[in-house]
Amino acid sequence: MALYNQHFDSLKDSYLFSEISRRVAEYQTQNPDKSKRLIRLGIGDVTKPLAPAVVTAMQKAARELGRAETFRGYEDSGRGYPFLREAVANYYSGFNIKIDSEEIFISDGAKSDCGNIGDIFAENNTVLVTDPVYPVYVDVNLMAGRKIVYAAGNETNGFAPAPDDSVRADIIYLCSPNNPTGAVFTKDQLQKWVDYALKNSAVIVFDAAYESFIADESLPRSIFTIPDARRCAVEICSLSKTAGFTGTRCGYTVIPKELSVSDDLGNKKSLISLWKRRQGSKFNGVSYPVQRAAEAVFSPEGLRECRETLAYYRENSKIITDTFDRLSVTYTGGKHSPYVWFKSPFSAQQSSWELFDYLLREIQVIGTPGSGFGGSGEGWFRLTAFGTHELTKEAMQRLEKII
Repeated sequence: MALYNQHFDSLKDSYLFSEISRRVAEYQTQNPDKSKRLIRLGIGDVTKPLAPAVVTAMQKAARELGRAETFRGYEDSGRGYPFLREAVANYYSGFNIKIDSEEIFISDGAKSDCGNIGDIFAENNTVLVTDPVYPVYVDVNLMAGRKIVYAAGNETNGFAPAPDDSVRADIIYLCSPNNPTGAVFTKDQLQKWVDYALKNSAVIVFDAAYESFIADESLPRSIFTIPDARRCAVEICSLSKTAGFTGTRCGYTVIPKELSVSDDLGNKKSLISLWKRRQGSKFNGVSYPVQRAAEAVFSPEGLRECRETLAYYRENSKIITDTFDRLSVTYTGGKHSPYVWFKSPFSAQQSSWELFDYLLREIQVIGTPGSGFGGSGEGWFRLTAFGTHELTKEAMQRLEKII
């Protein structure tokens, strides 16, 4: 008899965004006349097209696959072609960070690797996540049967909690700029987490998927700007938001060579060797045309074009935050993040899902309820800056009428 993984029983019945889709579909069925007014500022999917330099590179690579003399089959290593790993390493050098291209692994996106990284860690590790939290960090570790502890983010600490020495953890998930709150860790705040990880022989899984939105040079775009982070941290990044690859799928993970983990007897093994073995068994790599397209992202032309798109989304963030400033609505994020995380302006007793239903019913604006990201998100709500200028302005005008 085949038995299922009973750790799945620990998961919520419905993934957050599936529940949002269900409620929206129900509303559309019941209110077909208002459905055309829906403005979606909930799921963090981009709306601007790929940069021209990226499209050109992808087309050229696809044509190569159509000729016998330039055709490519399986990628030799499954870790990413050297041309892309070197392009990523050069990108890091722009932050004055030295990364060896051999420490870079090309993936199909940050979400996959944030989950897959758990394959190389023992089940009896304790995992620490901040709350509110991107649901994937929790779900993948519940599936594996790991204990999870939380560091609560709140209005007082700006949703950037500090480590608590009374809490012991082996694996730490951090995201900055944060999804969902938009908060960004300062160097001093990240240094405290690095110090905590080193003290506890823990590994930080640092999700830097939104690093390209940081405009202030004093704020860290990589955990490797922090002294000694190479001894305790893995960094996972994505081109989904940097370059609009949500449908194209490409990202990268950086594992320093000096980072090691132990078995029950204290015998050490390099993390990079474990990850190579895992990827060799379970991952065949990202397609050649996509990797050539990703390489083009890091070209001077590609970076310029992608930054123009990022500036467009930043303007949407400003439209939202300017509205909240006028209305005296409490929020975090927006300035260095595509997410604006705001406190319900209606009632302290109004739940996040009640606010979701209210905004859907009254002004047909779709966001994401904060409680879907954890208990500390109750009473808060996330809007994204990935819409068009026109729809973002319209959504704020509608919101202004009911506050």
